[in-house]
Amino acid sequence: MLSSHAGIAAELDEIPASEKAAYERIDPQVPLGISPLRNFKPKKGPPWKIGYASNYAGNGWRAAIMDEFVNKLLPQYKEAGLVSEVVVTQSELKDTVQIQQMRQMVDDGVDAIIICCSNVTAINQTIEYAYNKGVPVFSFSGYVTSPYAINVTENAAAGGYIAGKWLAEEIGGKGNVVLVSGIPGFATSDSFDIGAKDALAAFPDVKIVGNVAGNWTDQVAQVEVQKFLATNPQQIDGMLVQSSSENGVLNAVLQSGRPLMPIVLGGEASAACFWRKNPEFVSKSFHFWPPRADARMVWDVVMRTLQGQGPKVKSILRAALPYTIDDVKAALPEDCDLNSTDWLEPTGDNWAPSKVLGAFFDKPSDPLTWKP
Repeated sequence: MLSSHAGIAAELDEIPASEKAAYERIDPQVPLGISPLRNFKPKKGPPWKIGYASNYAGNGWRAAIMDEFVNKLLPQYKEAGLVSEVVVTQSELKDTVQIQQMRQMVDDGVDAIIICCSNVTAINQTIEYAYNKGVPVFSFSGYVTSPYAINVTENAAAGGYIAGKWLAEEIGGKGNVVLVSGIPGFATSDSFDIGAKDALAAFPDVKIVGNVAGNWTDQVAQVEVQKFLATNPQQIDGMLVQSSSENGVLNAVLQSGRPLMPIVLGGEASAACFWRKNPEFVSKSFHFWPPRADARMVWDVVMRTLQGQGPKVKSILRAALPYTIDDVKAALPEDCDLNSTDWLEPTGDNWAPSKVLGAFFDKPSDPLTWKP
């Protein structure tokens, strides 16, 4: 069951009042309360070496994240004299490998470590190891339960709830739904599913008739949904999908010969292109975890923390943003690519404005123009 403000009121004291709505329907495992890094001071001044201990590289979302870190943010902050390099490792979903890689990063002198979408508990001891060595760890697009980390993430449970409610209403409050999860056991995937099931529980005539793991990867999702549709002849009225799997799910349905049903879209340009060409397909879509905006958000928080700005809380959350067919038309040309690996991102700075992020710090300052 998801938590509401009433259940966590005491731990929301340090959350800016304008941002408390992002903490509605929160996964109760998400750490709240005072950040352990509120009075953090780095071991040395800039330029800092940042570690990115990635645990997966197999989809377009991860590629966009990497490009944003290495080719967009690093040059900016290098020119400003704040960052010297970004050290990247890949563990390919192996917790033991990620643990070893993170420990090696700490021993090799990184000043902070960024992780993404990890198992909520598996690397907690390693996060504590890093913390004790003066190296803060930041989890984005997913959370860890370690009291020593900072989570900078979307409220995935609330996102799942929004998606589930929208889909139930889109199919008229009744019908059979297939749930296409991300990677079971990982924070974002499990939280999203919790929220989605919570929403669907309010619609007794909507039934989840299948649940497959799409691994946040179109190719995997397409195969898994094709197998499900081939072996389950009952009518399917909606697909509740975690991005980045929606294009794979869409292709599986189109190739099955079944009538096209509403599918939850989460930002892939390929699926958005299909929507642009078929505007009656769905009524709206959502930015749940836009990759480049997510990367900029966690980077901002890392920089502010290293600069001694004083993060107030353990978890900085954002809420899903809806977008419409008009937004798609503004972002994609009429001859858009149905096989694009790009993403639609929130316009401008809408995902995590600097003013909003600054409100989570005791001594906020623009991290790019900050001077020691």
